[in-house]
Amino acid sequence: MLEKLRRGEKVVGARRLAKAIEAGEIAMVFVALDADLLVTKKVIELARLKGLSVVEIDTMKALGEAAGVAVPTAAAGIKKAIV
Repeated sequence: MLEKLRRGEKVVGARRLAKAIEAGEIAMVFVALDADLLVTKKVIELARLKGLSVVEIDTMKALGEAAGVAVPTAAAGIKKAIV
């Protein structure tokens, strides 16, 4: 699953991801299990409301690396493909 995140156009960070989910721009959501629930709760709730898949990743470090950023991240998402 992380390979999809590595290859796709992405949004990184819980706040930016929440806004993108609300705007209908996200196809799949990734959340780190070791992230603070206060940070990821809104993202998870929004994703479920929109019927999006939520993929749980073991660590923020692994999620950050897969998202192509140099810092650990709590949440990331793949943008919908524009056809």
